[in-house]
Amino acid sequence: MSNPIRKLLGQTAVYGLSSIIGRLLNYLLVPLYTSVFIDPSDYGVVSELYAWVAFLVVLLTFGMETAFFRFLQQKEDKESVFRNGFLTVIGINVLFYFALLYFNQDIADLMLYSDHNEYIILLGTIVCIDAVTALPLAKLRSEEKAARFATIQFASIILNVVLNLFFMLVIFNPELPEEGVLFILFSNLFASLLKPILLYKDFSDLRFSFDWELAKEMIFYSFPLVIAGFAGIINETLDRILLKQILFVTEGSSAEALHIAESEVGIYSACYKLAMLVTILLQAYRYAAEPFFFAQMKSDDRNKVYARVMNLFIGVVCLVFLVVSLNLDIFKHFIQNEVYWEGLKVVPILLLANVFLGIYYNQSIWYKLSGRTSFGAYIAIGGALLTVLINILFIPEYGYMASAWATLIVYAAQMIASYMLGQRFYPIKYNQRKFALYIGGAVLIYFLCSSIDLQTAASRFIVHNGLIFLYVALVFQMERNSLRKAT
Repeated sequence: MSNPIRKLLGQTAVYGLSSIIGRLLNYLLVPLYTSVFIDPSDYGVVSELYAWVAFLVVLLTFGMETAFFRFLQQKEDKESVFRNGFLTVIGINVLFYFALLYFNQDIADLMLYSDHNEYIILLGTIVCIDAVTALPLAKLRSEEKAARFATIQFASIILNVVLNLFFMLVIFNPELPEEGVLFILFSNLFASLLKPILLYKDFSDLRFSFDWELAKEMIFYSFPLVIAGFAGIINETLDRILLKQILFVTEGSSAEALHIAESEVGIYSACYKLAMLVTILLQAYRYAAEPFFFAQMKSDDRNKVYARVMNLFIGVVCLVFLVVSLNLDIFKHFIQNEVYWEGLKVVPILLLANVFLGIYYNQSIWYKLSGRTSFGAYIAIGGALLTVLINILFIPEYGYMASAWATLIVYAAQMIASYMLGQRFYPIKYNQRKFALYIGGAVLIYFLCSSIDLQTAASRFIVHNGLIFLYVALVFQMERNSLRKAT
């Protein structure tokens, strides 16, 4: 019988190949954008638009991916589970798209893009395509067709990158930045359209046979997840939207105020990308972990497996935190324009925040497995309210630093709340000693390196990475038994 940890590691590696390489290719667009958009305000426009994408994807997929994985374990008719979830998502997106076409100018006015309602239409089209293809991609994951899943995702990302390079390096005129925004949106649109083309069989074989009772069960299960996901996206991306709106008002609601606000968003978003290296790893892991955790539901050793997975996970994400935060002298060159470098001080804060987010995601399996998905909604709503409160209170005085600290505080609070509730309703005996050792050790090494004033880049590189090596040795020593069992 195959070892479950080894199976998870293998699937994470395959999903990670498409996700990590794909995201890294997308990351190559950040140096591109920060070099061609000389004024950070222009990059701020792109960043804010894509912050809205995250909200819409959660709304328009309606938690059906998780519902699909859950009901696959409970229902005999697997095809019916897929068909009803897929048709539900299609129906939601059709309604949304008609509303978007009718109200696009009103939406553009509210988002301070009154002269560019085409941004709204293009963005809505992209999100609908991505949402509709989400469930066929989830089906590939459930069938463990990781290679085909990776191929489709990778092909879409490659097309997006190639089109961006062509449009922005060959056609784009820096004196017309609004055209650059359109080029980016069109590149994404064409790349998104490639997914349904490659998934044509799922669309062509779809039978319009709808089981209202099953659909209702799936919707009731997924609705709290939608609330939780929507609130979670508030924690992840609302800061960029609030930065623009609050600074616009604070600076006087003029054209100059809008420029200042969008510049702050551009600087913060560019530096935020460095912190999202943890998120890249997390995304690859989540693709494999969710179906894996559900598949372990009937195993007697499931809680031991969950605990061992958590130990390894924390060690790895803390390592990424150290590698990036202690080598900012190198990673900052990822952002081509030095104008953006003033925001680098947010990177360690956001890296640690994303470590806490990853732990929270790992813990969240307790309410998904137990069916208590409403708790996920409560935790996320509490985090969302705290995010809004901190940003509204402190952005006027501290700008994007307030947003960075809000992210860290909220993710830490959610992690703690999820752990305490999970231990009450679905106890998993996690190794708290290792939690404290791995996280505390990483933070201690970071502060130790920050307090030592090394004058040369070479000396900083040697000392910082020497300590990182010691951290790797510590984690390996602590986890060698789990790693041995996984091989």
